[in-house]
Amino acid sequence: MNEQALRSLRLAGSIAREAREYGIGLVAEGVRYLDVAVEVEEFILRKGARPAFPVNVGVNEVAAHFTPNNGDAQRFARGDVVKLDVGVHVDGFVGDTAATVEIGTRNWQELIDAVNAALRIALEVVGEGVPVSTIGGAIERAIKEKGFRPVVNLTGHSMNQYNLHAGLTVPNIDDGMTTKVRDGMAVAIEPFATNGAGQVVNGKLGNIYRVITERPMRDPKALEFFRQIHTSFGTLPFCERWCVDIDKRAPSMVKTLLRHGLISSYPVLKEMKKGIVSQAEHTVAIHDGKVEITT
Repeated sequence: MNEQALRSLRLAGSIAREAREYGIGLVAEGVRYLDVAVEVEEFILRKGARPAFPVNVGVNEVAAHFTPNNGDAQRFARGDVVKLDVGVHVDGFVGDTAATVEIGTRNWQELIDAVNAALRIALEVVGEGVPVSTIGGAIERAIKEKGFRPVVNLTGHSMNQYNLHAGLTVPNIDDGMTTKVRDGMAVAIEPFATNGAGQVVNGKLGNIYRVITERPMRDPKALEFFRQIHTSFGTLPFCERWCVDIDKRAPSMVKTLLRHGLISSYPVLKEMKKGIVSQAEHTVAIHDGKVEITT
């Protein structure tokens, strides 16, 4: 990891941390999901960086991959358990971070405490040469000690420049994998805990997308729209509401590209027994024999 990459990771992480805390401060009863997502993304832009992905707003059993569309009228309610997952990139180097807050009640504070404790312990364990299963085992034990289940089919991940999921996965359980963390890696560690079954399932297709490949199309306007979003977002995830500035017909254009296989959609992930889910996340940079928490 060279010094320029490390500087970008540090800056992205610092802005992501600020954006996460800013967003958590906005979550309140009666506030629209959309307003929180948009305000956090605009905060990132004002800081001179760019979102690495649309702000994820996961409420109660929704664990990941949901961001509101333009016009989404959903509002937070008292008692909601809200996950806010924020990504920032500087020159493609990413800070990925998340936190959970409960609105107006304390019914799920122990569940939130469980992921926070698991993340703290994982950050103590992670380091060059450490097997990912060792990190996962530490997360699993910390969550189970609190009386909850880790979500077994959600993982942390390594990140490269302009690549959110660069091959290494960090499980939330001891899965026996002997793959090791290596020097030069940026790794997002993200425990998920639940009072449910401990697994997520795919819900409906969401409105977070990524570019797959350009293909021949009969519709030249749709193809030009694809090229514009590819230029704007590259290999990182994007959402429909980001595309409206490119073309006011974005909602229909996105559907056309999806139907023709030029882009793919991330399904909304929900706990399979509708259990409440909590999440905590930090990004670490492994370099020079050290572990640096960037977020």
